[in-house]
Amino acid sequence: MDRINKIIEQITPVDEKTRKKARQRLDIQTKPRGSLGRLEELAEQVAGIRGTLEPVLDNKVIFTMAGDHGVVEEGVSAFPAEVTAQMVYNFLAGGAGINVLAKHVGAKVKVVDMGVAADLEPNAELIIKKIAPGTKNMTKGPAMTRDEAIKAVCAGIEVFEEVNSQTQIDMAATGDMGIGNTTASSAIIAVFSKDDLESLTGRGTGIDDQTYQQKIAAIKKAIQVNQPNKDDVIDVLAKVGGFEIGGLCGLILAAAARKVPIVIDGFISTAGSLLACKLCPKVSQYLISAHKSVEIGHTCMLEMMGLTPLLDLNMRLGEGTGAALGMSLVEAGVKILKDMATFEDAGVSKGE
Repeated sequence: MDRINKIIEQITPVDEKTRKKARQRLDIQTKPRGSLGRLEELAEQVAGIRGTLEPVLDNKVIFTMAGDHGVVEEGVSAFPAEVTAQMVYNFLAGGAGINVLAKHVGAKVKVVDMGVAADLEPNAELIIKKIAPGTKNMTKGPAMTRDEAIKAVCAGIEVFEEVNSQTQIDMAATGDMGIGNTTASSAIIAVFSKDDLESLTGRGTGIDDQTYQQKIAAIKKAIQVNQPNKDDVIDVLAKVGGFEIGGLCGLILAAAARKVPIVIDGFISTAGSLLACKLCPKVSQYLISAHKSVEIGHTCMLEMMGLTPLLDLNMRLGEGTGAALGMSLVEAGVKILKDMATFEDAGVSKGE
């Protein structure tokens, strides 16, 4: 835990003085006050995170973390486990949804093997941080050991720091790939929430009624068997989480420590974000929720962190696709702050 605690110690509140100055500038621009709504809020937030009224967002990186889940044995998904590795190859070939949308917004995609249940072929675009070839079946015992959970979080920290050291990241986004990971994410929110499991568990890849009931049963059994301690984040991750979820948690901690805004994707990315916020509540100031997922437990997670999603497009793909779209809105807000004229600059009469 030493590395995790060290990075947490480096996370400070956002710069409220700069945030206030951003609001003051936005209020004297050639528009009615607040008329650009969330775009203005995004500009304020990024200014506070970066500590400047001239934030640069040129280097945008989406981290798509992949890992397999032993609970797939319980018949909780419409797709077989081998799809995880197949989709990783699709990411690397540039043929997935995340590749298309990342290109659309001018972002790079970094694919990370956190625990894919296959020996992936070497690729210059693939970051290998494999903790193990998939988690264990959490209905029969912990998904991973406590040591593996800590390693997963630390690996996420390492990924961000390694990429950031090569080329400084201006804005980060999270994505995921892993058959069975909505089951793990539902289990995580079920541990922290008092809501009924049925109101926190969606249909993932579009499963039928029988598979959905198997999913509910698997989560209930996993929680009963493992009794995760909601006051111990690492215990929750170890008992019912996933390697990619732990990696996302670590990545988010590292980005916040380096004062980088983090655009989070859907259900799985938000599970990683929730764990990061449980470890360090200040992290929520650095998070931007890109969209509301179709997964019903997603809203509960966002409410716990005090986040309001930017978009609601009925998306549930993951990969970082929603986060890519969110990045474009963040960039738009910052451009308003930096480029829009004030009433004085433009010689426009200001209303009372």
